[in-house]
Amino acid sequence: MSEIHPTAIIDPTAQVAPSTKVGPYSIVGPGVILGEECILHNHVTIAGPTTIGAGNEFYPYCSIGQRSQDLKYKAEPTHLRIGNHNTFREFVTVHRATDQGGTTMIGSYGNFLAYAHIAHDCIVGDHVIFSNNGTLAGHVWVGDHAVIGGLSGVHQFCRIGAHAIIGGCTKIVQDVPPFMIADGNPAEVRGINMVGLERRGFSAESLREIREAYKVIYRSNLNTSQGLESLRVNFSDSESVHHLADFIAASERGIVR
Repeated sequence: MSEIHPTAIIDPTAQVAPSTKVGPYSIVGPGVILGEECILHNHVTIAGPTTIGAGNEFYPYCSIGQRSQDLKYKAEPTHLRIGNHNTFREFVTVHRATDQGGTTMIGSYGNFLAYAHIAHDCIVGDHVIFSNNGTLAGHVWVGDHAVIGGLSGVHQFCRIGAHAIIGGCTKIVQDVPPFMIADGNPAEVRGINMVGLERRGFSAESLREIREAYKVIYRSNLNTSQGLESLRVNFSDSESVHHLADFIAASERGIVR
């Protein structure tokens, strides 16, 4: 049997794995699936339909899987899916999708600090860090290993590339390419997240290629189309540069300059 405090409320339709612990005054609603070895500290609320993997930890006053705040939402069946081994600190909020059958998705090994917010229809990758009050509007996409700074806000439909870092108190209204540091209000790209890339084992050659690609996009007189063509011609064998170029080429809102 799961370790469930007597004051916790578990809906009969919820599925709670035997090794999961549910603390005092926590609520697990209908349609919730909680995987193995999760921990819900006191006063955690999880609404459904929500599917949560193994090893996730929820600190007091988290509110996970509540209905979308989008005014278009009319109580259609929507979902939230969370991977494994994430940490959700105090007062974190995550909402289900808006459109019928839609899913808000969070990967694995994320660290979401107090008051972080992930709105409806967002897709968040693995190994991300959201600092205190790092917030996403709806339909935001966040790549693996991205860092969202404290008190920062990301506009709806924006994308944050893998290994990018958003500075504290930053306003994001366009896409932030992979590997970059974006900071300010309005945001500007300040440089490359070299420390993060080094910590994650990028080779010296990959770092050199990313540095050169940054110069083409941000420090040359080429427009975006010309810069992308230059990257594809001059770095045809670079996986990292191809990833950067593909991200920029797919941007619908434009990139933070």
